[in-house]
Amino acid sequence: MTAEAIGCLEPHWPAVTGVTARFTLRSGGVSQGAYASLNLGSHVGDRPAAVAHNRARLREQLGLPDEPLWLQQVHGCEMLDADQLGAVSAGSAPRADAAVSRRGGRVLAVLVADCLPVLFAACDGSAIGIAHAGWRGLAAGVLEAAVRALAGHGPLQAWLGPAIGPAHFEVGDEVRAAFVAHDARATAAFVPNARGRWQCDLRALARARLAALGIDSLHADASCTYAQPQRFYSYRRDGVTGRMAALIWRR
Repeated sequence: MTAEAIGCLEPHWPAVTGVTARFTLRSGGVSQGAYASLNLGSHVGDRPAAVAHNRARLREQLGLPDEPLWLQQVHGCEMLDADQLGAVSAGSAPRADAAVSRRGGRVLAVLVADCLPVLFAACDGSAIGIAHAGWRGLAAGVLEAAVRALAGHGPLQAWLGPAIGPAHFEVGDEVRAAFVAHDARATAAFVPNARGRWQCDLRALARARLAALGIDSLHADASCTYAQPQRFYSYRRDGVTGRMAALIWRR
């Protein structure tokens, strides 16, 4: 019996020779209940056997050259140079929220369920990067850390994947203050609501930071993870839920 094809998005950005990227949807796996069905997160309470099966299915159906470098994400700004790692054993995920590589065959990955995944590629294909940009990491400088690590590889392009949209991302004053302290123009990404809080546009904040870093080639998928339960996991919507993956690799 042929396994159901996993659901994936292919980023719409200018093709770069030798670079491939994907973003997984929630369909095509074996997880059950709140995690149905292609949960790739091993830390969210799903059965370990189901996660292992889903990850094996991901690798097989996408034809990945190696097991993705799964990170222990902590909503910070620590950047990992994946080329400095040796073999990573199961259960020993490096602690970081961004990674870069210049080596062929190394698959970079971040897990998300509302936070913003950001992919980077040098326009000449010489290097790649990835970042997990929730509001804390974004405010702390995770995108800046990734771009600094890719310095010397010429112009970069970036792709912003599916994330929670401003209609559903309500935050408090402390979140707005963290961004406005960095750049007063960030006020444009926050709209007051009737509850005395703010609707936050995470993508607009990321775009502004990337533009300030000199990245002109910016591309995005506008999908809201909260608003589309059949396609996406959403922590804000469901609480207990699975995780999707953004992946990028050099062939």
